[in-house]
Amino acid sequence: MSLERQVRLKLAGKRDAEQEKEAMEWIESVLGEKLFNRGESYEDVLRDGQVLCRLMNKIQPGSVAKINKSGGQFKMMENINLFQQALKSYGVADLDVFQTVDLYEKKDIAQVTTTLFALGRTTYRHPEWQGPYLGPRPAEENKRDFSEEQLRAGEGIIGLQAGQNKGASQAGQSLGATRKILLGK
Repeated sequence: MSLERQVRLKLAGKRDAEQEKEAMEWIESVLGEKLFNRGESYEDVLRDGQVLCRLMNKIQPGSVAKINKSGGQFKMMENINLFQQALKSYGVADLDVFQTVDLYEKKDIAQVTTTLFALGRTTYRHPEWQGPYLGPRPAEENKRDFSEEQLRAGEGIIGLQAGQNKGASQAGQSLGATRKILLGK
């Protein structure tokens, strides 16, 4: 088996059909139209970048100025690049954004799904977006400020991990037979 085939099989194994279905349903609910037919695959619908650009414009109006509807391979890849730029300006972390070839050449579709989930999580942080949402709500910072007096009060407490448990020990307990040492055997 060639190395390239092994890599393709490994990447295909990372795909999660349930997540892809959830992402497809989310895209359709945001855009308000049926995009995914039985005959077309998930990656084929997204491949030219038009759906992704429309999705981004629906979430943040005006974020993709021009969507290329015709043209060759270069124009379709430009749509994907425009979508990626809009993602980053919206607040999706660089490490969550897929590479253009991951989608256009169908190299790593699982990473495309991961990017859509990252976009779905980022929408929670934008109060102007009223839904629908994709994925779990991200945790919010819960910063606490302790006064100097509260910090000093904690210094007098001995934690149970320090080896002291208020005099409790296992002395006097014997469960089962005691250990016998037999010499000479």
